[in-house]
Amino acid sequence: QVQLAESGGRLVQAGDSLNLSCSASGRPYSSHFLGWFRQAPGKEREFVAGIRWGTGATYYADSVKGRFTISRDKADNTMYLEMNSLRPQDAAVYFCGLGNSYATSPKSFRGWGQGTQVTVSS
Repeated sequence: QVQLAESGGRLVQAGDSLNLSCSASGRPYSSHFLGWFRQAPGKEREFVAGIRWGTGATYYADSVKGRFTISRDKADNTMYLEMNSLRPQDAAVYFCGLGNSYATSPKSFRGWGQGTQVTVSS
């Protein structure tokens, strides 16, 4: 069972950039779909971006399209989230999850880590 661990979150100012990492304990299958999610206080966990492990095809929530870039390094079993032009509303705990196929509901993912906190000051 693949377990994931998120890292890279910290306090930044609005407009700054930040890179998050998601390390997998094992090698995801080519058919797997890995996703970044975020959860702000009092809100549900929401889909941010996802990537098909095998093909590298990427998907984004409208709220981050054009600002965030998801990628993966198959050799290191690591997924990344490059976040640019950060806004206060991007502040949340960011999680990564593993799914069997494309999905945006967190219910379709597993292997969650403890998350990494991103704070954006205005």
